[in-house]
Order: sequence, then structure tokens, then C-alpha cells
Amino acid sequence: MAELNVLIVDDSSVMRKIVDRSLRQAGLELKEVFEASNGMEALARLQQTRVDLILSDINMPAMDGLELVRQIQHLENAKGVPIVMITTEAGEARVIQAITNGAKGYIRKPFTPDQIKERVIPLLQV
Repeated sequence: MAELNVLIVDDSSVMRKIVDRSLRQAGLELKEVFEASNGMEALARLQQTRVDLILSDINMPAMDGLELVRQIQHLENAKGVPIVMITTEAGEARVIQAITNGAKGYIRKPFTPDQIKERVIPLLQV
């Protein structure tokens, strides 16, 4: 598998670092990791940079993960990029909404590197 450019979107800088570390522990080879603290920052980054994978929280200020998923569908630069939601959501409704809007899967917080590997690697086997 080639080195990946990844965008991690979460309003918690600590959670962004945890996701980054978990990706590395899961054995993914990361070329560059970009971070955004909300959907608006993520969209701005995606207009400048091509990434291979997006991991996004659902609950964030300014623009939440559900709206981010909807907006990404209109970005030429991000078409076909797998989006995985990372969430504390207990209710399935918002997760189902994210998947309906184009997300390829989700991971519940707290998570392990093995769970990241299990959910993410199949999406990258294109």
C-alpha cells in the first residue's frame, strides 16, 4: 500500500493526535497528515490538497461532520475519497445519515488501532 495523505477533522486537538497515532499503530504508511478543527477548515484544506482518506468527527462547531460529508460530494478534488466518521454518537440515526450522505463507515470512540485497521484498510484496497 502506498503512503497516504490523510485529513483528520475533529474539534479536539487531543483527539486528532490520538487518531494520527492510531493510524500509525494500525500499520498505515502516512505521507502527510492534515488537521482541521471543523468542517469549514476541512473544506478549505480539501480545496488546496488532495488526500487519500478523511476521518471526521460528527459533532463540531462551525460545520459538523454531517454537513462536511454533504459538502465534500460537491468538491471535484475530493470525489471518491473514503470518509470515515469517528463519533461518540450513541444513536444510530446520525451515523446512518452520514453514511447516506456519502461516508463509507464509522468508528466509535473510544477505539483501538485494530478497529481503525479493520474499518479503514478495506476502504483503501481499490
